[in-house]
Amino acid sequence: MLELVGSGLVSVWLEMAGVQMKPVDALDVLTWQISPGLVVAPDPSPIGVTTVQQYLKGLSTTKLVPANLAANQGIWLQSGPMLMANHQGTVPLPAASLTKIATSLVALKTFGSEHRFQTLVGTTGKIDKGILHGDLIITSGGDPMFVWEEAIALGNTLNKMGIKQVKGNLVVTGNFMMNFMPNPQVAGTALKEAMNSGAWTRPAVYSYSLMPKGTPKPQVVITGTVKVETQPNPQQSLLVRHYSLPLKLIIREMNVYSNNEIAQRLADLVGGHAVVQATAAQVANVPPGEIQLINGSGLGVDNKISPRAACAMLMALQKAAFAQKITLADLFPTFGVDKRGTTHGRNMPNATIFKTGTLNSVSALAGVMPTRDRGLVWFAIINRGVGVTAFRSEQDKLLQSLLKQLQVSDVIPASITPHDAASKSLPKFGQGERNEVLFKG
Repeated sequence: MLELVGSGLVSVWLEMAGVQMKPVDALDVLTWQISPGLVVAPDPSPIGVTTVQQYLKGLSTTKLVPANLAANQGIWLQSGPMLMANHQGTVPLPAASLTKIATSLVALKTFGSEHRFQTLVGTTGKIDKGILHGDLIITSGGDPMFVWEEAIALGNTLNKMGIKQVKGNLVVTGNFMMNFMPNPQVAGTALKEAMNSGAWTRPAVYSYSLMPKGTPKPQVVITGTVKVETQPNPQQSLLVRHYSLPLKLIIREMNVYSNNEIAQRLADLVGGHAVVQATAAQVANVPPGEIQLINGSGLGVDNKISPRAACAMLMALQKAAFAQKITLADLFPTFGVDKRGTTHGRNMPNATIFKTGTLNSVSALAGVMPTRDRGLVWFAIINRGVGVTAFRSEQDKLLQSLLKQLQVSDVIPASITPHDAASKSLPKFGQGERNEVLFKG
């Protein structure tokens, strides 16, 4: 904190509070240098507090929240080291899919943004005249986004290697998951179908239609059954090494669609929800009690996070992302840019990077938005009650009201602009070049 004060950064923020805006570059410097979760000064302007008070009053007026249940609503607004508003902000509340912020942070710190999970394909037999005499063995390295297109491309790779029939079983080992189905028996059955276009059902046909024109239809007929083994056969010969999409794209798709299966798989890969909980609190520099998890996805009201901790984790993610030459916008949806997933039905200010959370009795929203008079404003809103759809509308109105008073930023800071152009487009599933042929026969 002394280093921060001595560097003059606090004075920059206090000048901003007096509506003396500094260049956007200064905001970017602050984004990287402040300690996540650090608050050293309250906002001398009442804008944040007044806006939150009006928001809470509106919830009571519309009867979304009875006046005696206002304590169930948690809000935290922060600009750099300056606290703008706090209502139950340090109280851990059921946060639903805001839990995925913690999972994103720990996965990024553990593996790195460019990490690719590997799926190995091997056999115990020999290839003769297009027939593989033996089992086809799949050993998963944890890829949470192995989908129809990936399996179709894998089948095409096996065809190119001369394999058109397997006189044996499809043996699945490791934690193989396909189409977000974590049951390896079910996933293996889907893989067997995907590699044989003659057996395709409607989901496989539809996924194939999304692939580039001219993509071959694989014909790998497996005559045996799907078997699940705990360990791969040490005597197998490796045929193909399949690489997943890079982790940054996996995290982004998880957050765009708030996919629970991806989140749980990533949490399992880093050591489980207890590891996610402890590591996220440590990296975000918040008290351990403000992050309480029972899984990595947010399913269940026993996943509790304080609004302050949600903001601190997003700041920590921004810092970790910058060190890996990406930004928060490469990991989460941006309103006004993304048109998919949890963006539907929302009306947030443009350029807001956000994560939603929803359960039957929980509606949560956390993120960061650029403003002219306060630079980057980090926010977390956690509502409890029965009007989930209405809560979403009121959350958006709160942000719009705040932006109206703080004014729209003339320039979107580089710190929340996608660094990777690929982040703005759909991920490219089914790329044959991500299948490395190992067979030397």
